[in-house]
Amino acid sequence: MSASRSGAAQPRAGVLGLGNMGLGIATTLAAAGWYVQGHDPDPRARAAARDHGVPVGEVAGPAGEVFVLSLPSAAVVREVTPQLLKDGRARVVIDTTTSDPRTSADMARLCARAGAHFVDAPVSGGRTGAWSGRLTAFVGGDPAAVEAAAPVLDAFTASWSHLGPAGSGNVVKLLNNLLCAANMVAVAEAVDVLAAYGLDIRQSLAALNTGSGRSAVSEGVFAGSILKGETRGGFAVGLMTRDVELGVATARERGAAPAVMTAVAGAWRQALDRLGPSADCNVAPSVFTTATDCLDPENLTSQAQRKEDDR
Repeated sequence: MSASRSGAAQPRAGVLGLGNMGLGIATTLAAAGWYVQGHDPDPRARAAARDHGVPVGEVAGPAGEVFVLSLPSAAVVREVTPQLLKDGRARVVIDTTTSDPRTSADMARLCARAGAHFVDAPVSGGRTGAWSGRLTAFVGGDPAAVEAAAPVLDAFTASWSHLGPAGSGNVVKLLNNLLCAANMVAVAEAVDVLAAYGLDIRQSLAALNTGSGRSAVSEGVFAGSILKGETRGGFAVGLMTRDVELGVATARERGAAPAVMTAVAGAWRQALDRLGPSADCNVAPSVFTTATDCLDPENLTSQAQRKEDDR
């Protein structure tokens, strides 16, 4: 039941950052009965928000005492959060940015001194999850902060887990992205070997996906998209490379020397150098092959077309 129908005061939230994820979160909150006001310095993002019925305002004064951040980097989180505390309006700050644990711990202390709550709640599920309310959030913060943030998290996610103090959600999210990135490299290399032996890569990968080596990447990303010639997964190579390198740096901060993670970071840096930051991650596997060009986007598209013509 919406807030207006129940007679209760309509909850209010500001969403800062109106890209694919932030605008999706904003529209999901609005559909759940929240009055949402957004902010983004990019006029194109503001126009898109208005097109979707989300009013926009200044960063210093979006609606409500609850603020959801969906920002480009930890550095921007550090810049924006103090602005939300200046006039005392921020009661709860929920940061969905893929950030680092040190930034979140620092912002949580800053908010606590101002009498506000801060939780890091980076999300998984991509654009589709943001626009459908099916995101998963990895949450870090003290219990009181998480309790204050819970109604908002419930409204724009399908599930969320409180994992520990501020910064804990960042650690888990970075590891999630590292595992995804590692799987992308490993499956691409496996498909390359299949092609080098002259095997039908779609049939052979389908067989592999009945075994213990299968993964969400091998089943969903490769079999479900890439091998069908679909080169738009919705996540950029520049962002994946950033997340992988940040994950490795986070691991090293606590004394880990992750050999596989470091190799994965090198592979994605190579993809970034060759393809550029705006290239889609579904194109990156073409850089990870060494024996064949089986994952070249043009080859995949022509193979998919031949499969379709043979039907």
